[in-house]
Amino acid sequence: MDMYYKSTRNSQVNVSSAQAIASGISKDGGLFVPSEIPAVSMDEIKALGKMSYAERAFFVFSRFLTDFTEAEIRYCVDNAYNTRNFDTGNIAELAHLFDGTFMLELWHGPTCAFKDMALQILPYLLTTSARKLDLGKKIVILVATSGDTGKAALEGFKDVPGTQILVFYPDNGVSAMQKKQMTTQEGSNVGVCAIKGNFDDAQNGVKAIFTDAGIAEKLSENGMQFSSANSINWGRLAPQIIYYVSTYAQLVEDGEIAAGEKINIVVPTGNFGNILAAYYAKKMGIPVNKLICASNSNNVLTDFIKTGVYDRNRKFYTTISPSMDILISSNLERLLYHLCGENDATIREWFGKLASEGRYEVSEDVRKKLSEEFCAGYCSDDETKDCIKRIFDKYSYTCDTHTAVAVKVYEDYKAATGDTTKTVIASTASPYKFSGSVLSAIGAESDADEFELVGKLAELSKLPVPESLAALKGKEIRFSDTIDRSEMKQQVYKTLGIC
Repeated sequence: MDMYYKSTRNSQVNVSSAQAIASGISKDGGLFVPSEIPAVSMDEIKALGKMSYAERAFFVFSRFLTDFTEAEIRYCVDNAYNTRNFDTGNIAELAHLFDGTFMLELWHGPTCAFKDMALQILPYLLTTSARKLDLGKKIVILVATSGDTGKAALEGFKDVPGTQILVFYPDNGVSAMQKKQMTTQEGSNVGVCAIKGNFDDAQNGVKAIFTDAGIAEKLSENGMQFSSANSINWGRLAPQIIYYVSTYAQLVEDGEIAAGEKINIVVPTGNFGNILAAYYAKKMGIPVNKLICASNSNNVLTDFIKTGVYDRNRKFYTTISPSMDILISSNLERLLYHLCGENDATIREWFGKLASEGRYEVSEDVRKKLSEEFCAGYCSDDETKDCIKRIFDKYSYTCDTHTAVAVKVYEDYKAATGDTTKTVIASTASPYKFSGSVLSAIGAESDADEFELVGKLAELSKLPVPESLAALKGKEIRFSDTIDRSEMKQQVYKTLGIC
């Protein structure tokens, strides 16, 4: 089967996976989606259980990247998924938390967050795509981050030939450790800049730059073109499908579930990419009962899944789970495109209203399909802290502030429904990235600098401190610019040396 990619805002667009990855976003502002979802059989799932993570990745990519050769895919997966980049040979670890509930630990990569699972391979996918297309241009990666994507993208693309990367983050919207990770980033082709505003401001600014024909022309004149490392890029989203396929295969191989047995998947998410990847895995054939979307106080997704009304006209909260402090969930556009029968006119209408009015309401048919696939819930910072302490006290398991949101939402779901289906909870970051909040939650002193906090958490949790975080202590700050969001275009030109 030859796979091609369409735009959510123009179904007539027909590009290869290499074109979709190299472009990042369609010229019409839409997101690329696969022309169909490839199927995986239960026999194939059983066979995957006996393979390494890299081999499982090869299997999934071979279904979605049909214009890549076998050698090209192997080059990408072998260079990304190995013990040079991850502190475990399993790449994604499964921890059996309590009866029938598993933590999918996605934070064993170099930046200690789930974004590494995609951003360790995206540079290989992107540069391979550029060679296939014979672009002959420097690829300029623009990233908006709420904390984790920025560092993971910087680490993945540092000193990659033919690329340059610039990351924008909200000045007061990331943790101290996340900020330290980004502002000390090494590499000759990297740039980092804070903006006065929140993540949505950064994301909207990046999207506006991407779709500005004048900026694109100016880059082209200078031998450059844009691409994205955010999950609006299919090359970022496709690798996330792999760990849900891999996890199911591993659970079958370990005898934790029977082949064909359904599981629930719980994902803490703000931009909807991580749970959308689970949806794609389900559509491939992974037996999933419910996809449970977990939000913090910025609960725009919870309200949408329950009511069919998406409304970003609400108070924005800065929380202890900052990577979820988002009110505009970009990847929702892909899901709605599938649920409305790939009606690009409908998508243009809804997302036009989101841009102009800050809200839209889906049809009753789409709302019903949403409720069949998804459940949703949210919790406050206090509830998040209570959950961290409860899990720590009862199971001696230390989870970060995002994973705890997922655990609490799952507990609420289970209590409300009585659903005892075995469940996988996506654990999205190391607790050391949010040491102060985690220590405060478990009742320990949390008034110190981030590295003293890491030491205290290590004493209590008995978890080894990731080398990449320990190495930040005393590291020189390289990037200290803070700009207004209206100055983002000028910052891009400045970083690229374009007048």
